[in-house]
Formats: sequence, C-alpha cells, structure tokens
Amino acid sequence: MKKLYDILSLQFELADFESKRSDLAFCKVKASQAISLLTHLRDIHGYTHLVMLTCVDWLEDKQFQLTYLLHNYATKTDLGILVFIDRDHPVMDSLHHLWKQGRVYQRELHEMFGIDFPGSPGVEEPMILEGWQGPPPMRRDFDTKAYSDETYSHRPRVQNEPEQHMKEQLYSED
Repeated sequence: MKKLYDILSLQFELADFESKRSDLAFCKVKASQAISLLTHLRDIHGYTHLVMLTCVDWLEDKQFQLTYLLHNYATKTDLGILVFIDRDHPVMDSLHHLWKQGRVYQRELHEMFGIDFPGSPGVEEPMILEGWQGPPPMRRDFDTKAYSDETYSHRPRVQNEPEQHMKEQLYSED
C-alpha cells in the first residue's frame, strides 16, 4: 500500500499515510483534489467499489472529516481517503457521477451534519428525518436534551418490575 501512496503522491498532494494492516491504509488529501483522486483510484488503480462515505465532527477544530473508503477486488485491499472541510461552511464536491450509491451517503451526511454536496441529485430531500425542523442532529453541538424538552411535552415514566407485571397481566387470579 505504501508503494501506491508513493505513486499517487507524484500527482496529488497527499499527507498522513497510515497503514493499519497489509490490506488497509488511509491518507489525507485536500478537498479540492478529492474527486480527482477518487476518479483516478477508480479508473487507474482498480478501486471500483465505494464501500462507504462517513463523517466525523471535529467540533474543537471547526472541521468535518469525510472518509471515503474504497475497495479493490483484484488486490483485496481497502483505501481510506480522508478529506477535511470547514465546519462553518460545509461544502464538498459530489461524487454521485462516480458511484450511484454516493447519492445516498451524501443525502445522509446532508441531513445529519448539514454538509452540502452541490449538484448531487435529491441531496436536500428528506431521507430519515421527514418533517424535521431542527438543526442537523449528528453535529456534536446539537443538544438532544434541550431539543427534546423544547419539542415534546413531559410525561411521567412508569416503570414495572417484570416479574410483578407478568403476574398481574398474564396470571391474574380473576
């Protein structure tokens, strides 16, 4: 995997190569070069399967880390491409033209983190949070308790002991 990194480094500004196992490595690339690198990996180096696209919210650093995990069936290797984008203005180029399933990942990241992928079909359509009016709920600064208190009415919680509940509900002597 290090050999591939060295080859790619001649054409792309890569950083922080980290080999986790002989078949799994990660490296970082600037957002401006990410789609070109992903295209190159797919078309030239055989990383034809987009395994996933996910996000980490680095609240303290004011960044989102996008991780594109690619798989090469011929070499049975996985390569993770890390891309950091500004958390206050989260915009990333779309990869829907490279992998159709990328649309779904991008919709999820848009809905859960507020990341925009301009040009991605249906990116603003609700996916999971139909009718949601709040801020993106997977951001680390989203206060679940405050949102719940503001949105829902309080109701007392009833707690039953399972053994007693079963006796009363299923085995009553009536």
